Amino acid sequence: MSNELKKTPLYQAFVDSGAKIVEFGGWAMPVQFSSIKEEHNAVRTNKGLFDVSHMGEVLIKGPEASQLVQYLLSNDTDKLEIGKAQYTALCNEEGGVIDDLITYQIGDNEYLLVVNAANTDKDFEWMKSHSDQFDAEVSNVSDQYGQLAIQGPKARDLVQDLVDIDVSEMKPFEFKMDVTIFGKNVILSQSGYTGEDGFEIYCKSEDALDIWNGFLEYDVEPCGLGARDTLRLEAGLPLHGQDLTESITPYEGGIAFAAKPLIDADFIGKSVLKDQKENGSKRRTVGIEMIGKGIPRTGYTVMNKDGKEIGEVTSGTQSPLSGKAIGLAIIDRDEFEMGKEIVIQVRKRQVDAKIVKKNQISK
Repeated sequence: MSNELKKTPLYQAFVDSGAKIVEFGGWAMPVQFSSIKEEHNAVRTNKGLFDVSHMGEVLIKGPEASQLVQYLLSNDTDKLEIGKAQYTALCNEEGGVIDDLITYQIGDNEYLLVVNAANTDKDFEWMKSHSDQFDAEVSNVSDQYGQLAIQGPKARDLVQDLVDIDVSEMKPFEFKMDVTIFGKNVILSQSGYTGEDGFEIYCKSEDALDIWNGFLEYDVEPCGLGARDTLRLEAGLPLHGQDLTESITPYEGGIAFAAKPLIDADFIGKSVLKDQKENGSKRRTVGIEMIGKGIPRTGYTVMNKDGKEIGEVTSGTQSPLSGKAIGLAIIDRDEFEMGKEIVIQVRKRQVDAKIVKKNQISK
């Protein structure tokens, strides 16, 4: 593994455990420990543990921090309060998604923005470059944090047994500060990227290994990036760099709920997003399921049954849950119809597929 790759505080533990390590967004990360299918099924039926310490953290604080955060982000950040988090997008002037992220209000005029690993430096520079007109400080604090995700239908019961607060009523995007787990002080967030119940835990980077090892004492499956990808695809959750890019807006990328262009406050990309909300976007993201044999891969051409090119696959995999080949695709809005049969160009073959719901987890 190249010395140039960044490493999380758990890297050596992964090497020692025999995990398969790959490059991801400039980081050396475990793609699997046992098998992707085994780890995937553990999260769907029991509980799995992910190291997501590669994610970036940007701190914005100061007298006008709330105004700066609102100006940078597409959601209505005025709805935030201490203890509440929000999924949102960092957009460019054309409404394209520079990154999708979660904003935590951790204090009065103090916000922690959790960004995608590969975008951390780019996001930080973008935020910094737009902060001059606000009395607020923007800091890249990524090296101070470790982050773990405990996910699965049995995750909440385990966390409840391990922490000193009541988590039974915590709802998605609620979080608690100053929680103690395995003797360490953490932020406990009811969030995740799997479609299952669970929590994300923000800790000091030097505490991540102790918390990881603590969880593994409790019938918890260590999980890698492979299962993280198949889980999020079954749940219809987008991956930045594939399903969301700087040329795909929230309305096109299927995260319209994270865009609030009708609020009074101005934000970057607002005029484009307001037009798309009022008049519709030319493209939309759909779930796809293969009818014929073949797995839809990023970049594969999507056609209608008349042979007209209507879009492209942005993500695809074989679902461990159903065994079906599934994916996400961005297509011309006029071609959308639930259940409609389409054609995917799989290498040199044209394979029949259909449009389905993006979230394919049956609860």
